[in-house]
Order: sequence, then structure tokens, then C-alpha cells
Amino acid sequence: MAYVQIEQNINGVTWIKINREEIRNAVNFEVMKELDELLSIAEGDDSKVVILSGVGKKSFCSGGDLSVFQHIMNEEDARSMLMRMGAILERIAFFPKITIAALNGTAVGGGAELASACDLRIAASHIKVGFVQANLAITTGWGGGTLLLERMAKSEALQMLLSAQMYSAEELLRNGFIQKVITKGSFEDEVMDYAAPYLNKSQMVLQAYKGRFMDGLDQERIHMNMQKEIRECAKLWEAEEHHEAVRTFLQRSKNI
Repeated sequence: MAYVQIEQNINGVTWIKINREEIRNAVNFEVMKELDELLSIAEGDDSKVVILSGVGKKSFCSGGDLSVFQHIMNEEDARSMLMRMGAILERIAFFPKITIAALNGTAVGGGAELASACDLRIAASHIKVGFVQANLAITTGWGGGTLLLERMAKSEALQMLLSAQMYSAEELLRNGFIQKVITKGSFEDEVMDYAAPYLNKSQMVLQAYKGRFMDGLDQERIHMNMQKEIRECAKLWEAEEHHEAVRTFLQRSKNI
């Protein structure tokens, strides 16, 4: 089974979807490997826009697979895992094509970070998004906090990070995290309708505007800040407070 699916150049769009619906599209090492490989394919194909999403309606991505990552106990191993996914988020953030996060379902923790890496975000009306890492006694660990602070007003971004609360689609539209809420019709059809004004433009025009957008980003500073963020999270990961919070979370999940 493919952990990540790709549908190439469908009317100018390449879809990349995390395919672990039964575990809320959580990220494990296999997802990381396949996501990186499929990004290379999407970069080289004829699509104009790349859309990241999840399979199903419940979850875009629930972040790291704690059933796997709970066994990472020390700072060094945590940093290795976090760096691996952090490199993928950085790749998405500086991707040469327009990227859209299509939030088919809830984005939690690392899933919210993944959405932050994309240029634009649109969402189904039922979704929620939460940077809940602080509830597990860690910070954002894939560099998503840095990217969030680049994507929206810093005061709004800081509030999302500090509160570790879940936000509704309407709240996310108001604070600028997402650009559109889909309220009716087929989700994928409506996503394609959203992208349609971009798709009827010249590939060279799209690349030029994406270039101007990239010109406004201090890539070296963002890279350094993401690396610092990952190192800080790795230190917190090693602490017993984090491990206890994970055990409590997993036990609570079993009882639901």
C-alpha cells in the first residue's frame, strides 16, 4: 500500500495525498520517504499547481504518528526525526510551483505545520486546525512555527502557537490562516474551482509570480530559524514532562 498517493497533472494540478485514513493520516518514516519522492515527481511534471491533501474527510494530517515516535526517547534521535520532516517542509515552502494545502479534514500538530508550508490554504467547512504541540510539552518541531509566522500576522500566529487550541474554519478565515472555506459541493471539485483562475494562466507567468513571492522571503533566515526551532524541540522531546504527556494522550485516545 502506498502511504502517499499522487494523481499527476489532472487539468494542470498534481494532487499529493497522505493515505493513512485509518490512523488520521499520521506521518511515519514511510510517509516522509514517499512524500519526498512524490514531491520530486511533481516538481518535474507538467502541472502548474501542486495540491497537498489527505485521504478521507476526517483528517488532513494528525502530525507525527505517536504510536511510532513515542519510542524516540533522547534528544539526538528526536532531532534526527524532526530534521528529516523539517527538510520536507522547507522544500515545500520554497517549492518552484504554487502549492495549496487542501484541508479535507482536521490538521493537528505537525499536520498544521505541513499546511503552513504551502503557499495557500483552503478548507472544508467542518475542519479544525490546532498547533497543539504545547499540550505535549514540546514546541513545533518540523519548522512549522517559523513558517506560520511568515504566512500570517505575527500576533495571530503567536496566539495560535501559545494557546495550543483548536480553531474552526471560520476562525481561521478571519485570522488569515486560510484563504477560502468550502461550504458545499464536492470538496475536490470546489478545490479545482478555486485553483481554476491560476490554471488558465501561462506556466511562465505563474513561475514568474512565484519567483517574486520567493524574492520576498529571506530564505537563509527562514532556514536558520527552522533549524533552531527543530533543535529546541528536540531538547524538549527528551524531557520526562513530554514523555508523560504523550503517555497520557495515548491512554486517553484508547479510552475514546
